[in-house]
Amino acid sequence: MDIQTLTVWIRGRYAALKAAKDAGQTSTELAVIAGALLVGAGLLVLAIRTKLLEKIGIINGG
Repeated sequence: MDIQTLTVWIRGRYAALKAAKDAGQTSTELAVIAGALLVGAGLLVLAIRTKLLEKIGIINGG
């Protein structure tokens, strides 16, 4: 997973959530957008954790 791609995607979802809230969308639509945002944030955490474990492995192995 590419951290930069995930970050850009999360920013887009956040902008969509903010625009939907301002446009008066229903709570169900807001929940779907927020759910997608949470999934993206979880994937970002996983990607960062993977990168850190990779770096620690390189440091410990070297």
